Amino acid sequence: MSWGLVLFDLDGTLLNTLDDLADASNAVLAREGLPGHPVAAYQYLVGEGTEQLVRRMLPRECQEEARVARCLEALRVEYGRRWAAKTRPYPGVAELLEELLARQQPAAVFSNKPDEFTCLTVNHFLAHAGFAAVRGARAGVARKPHPAGALALAAELGQPPARCLYVGDTGTDMDTAAAAGMPAVGVTWGFRTADELRHHGARWLIDRPDQLLDLL
Repeated sequence: MSWGLVLFDLDGTLLNTLDDLADASNAVLAREGLPGHPVAAYQYLVGEGTEQLVRRMLPRECQEEARVARCLEALRVEYGRRWAAKTRPYPGVAELLEELLARQQPAAVFSNKPDEFTCLTVNHFLAHAGFAAVRGARAGVARKPHPAGALALAAELGQPPARCLYVGDTGTDMDTAAAAGMPAVGVTWGFRTADELRHHGARWLIDRPDQLLDLL
């Protein structure tokens, strides 16, 4: 099938950002005098925006609003120091994006990461991908799994949802795609399991970036 747009999630799909997110988050917890989490735990703490990450990483008894607000700001600062320290594109991603560009296949990025850091990381690690648009979480736009952001991006690029192939690594991504009426591809190299992706409605699962080309 010919697709008008391939819409990619970012963290866990194109970039392995987990170590930098974990290091920044654990630094915030240490500043609060609280224990950190193993890096692997952040696979399930991230994915639904920075505020949700802060609430999940804080102990239940430490989630008063003033502390959440303080930790949100501290996390922005800590991640701003670390965002490129360990983050790298997943193996095969650069080659996939080069091939999409060669085929003149329009592609875009849509993330729950704050827009500032979404643009920063894409411009740094994926500068030659030629994305038609890059969008992160912004004020006034509901975060995934709400479909508003994905639908707005598709409309901006002149594509009906049914012609947008949505590629992501979490159940949140699959739910977003379903709510937006976009066929979903789940990637198994990211933060979550194949079972989660299937349960949330992935139409296809792929184990390597180049396998996406078989769906184009």
